[in-house]
Amino acid sequence: MSVRIAPSILNADVARLADQVALVERAGADLLHVDVMDGHFVPNITFGVPVVRALKRVTRLPLDVHLMISDPDRYLEAFIDAGAAMLTVHVEVLPHLQRTLTRIRELGAKAGAAINPATPISVLSEVAAELDYVLVMSVNPGFGGQHFIPRSLDKVSALRAWLNASGSTADIEVDGGVDLDNARALVGAGTSILVAGTAIFGAPDPAAAAVALRRAADAR
Repeated sequence: MSVRIAPSILNADVARLADQVALVERAGADLLHVDVMDGHFVPNITFGVPVVRALKRVTRLPLDVHLMISDPDRYLEAFIDAGAAMLTVHVEVLPHLQRTLTRIRELGAKAGAAINPATPISVLSEVAAELDYVLVMSVNPGFGGQHFIPRSLDKVSALRAWLNASGSTADIEVDGGVDLDNARALVGAGTSILVAGTAIFGAPDPAAAAVALRRAADAR
């Protein structure tokens, strides 16, 4: 399985954001993960449409935009117009998930559903055909620097098995506490996109950290 590395700007130095993004882009990052938080669905406020638009101007990396907000349907078009190539919404806030995922695809982006640690994979049972990827939260969302929840590995394995049985080729993305210690195990369980904030932008040399994470994920 070919793994993609998605540095999360949640842990980047926002005063030097363009420079930090350039570092990980030159180091071979595949995506740039943007956590959008509204202070309602999660207890933090981060980035919005203007930041996504600004990032689109300074990087060639596809923008992987994760909406941790209470009313994502209001903002789908705005974020995709700003440059989101991938748009993730949380199942916990959407009563009409199938409609939302379909709309994201109609607007030209890849559609992903995120599930929190306490959310079972069974909530996705009716939308397998609409999923380009599933984002498994391996921490409770809201803040960077949290410790990886170990049982997330079993969740990823079960999700991969369920997707395969459903005939889905959707990717599995994991976000939260991803680092050198668990990257290979996550890939072995079925993860194909690793989101890392602290492990990359919290390191003294983000470029070297991104390279090291890929090597750890690819280790045999």
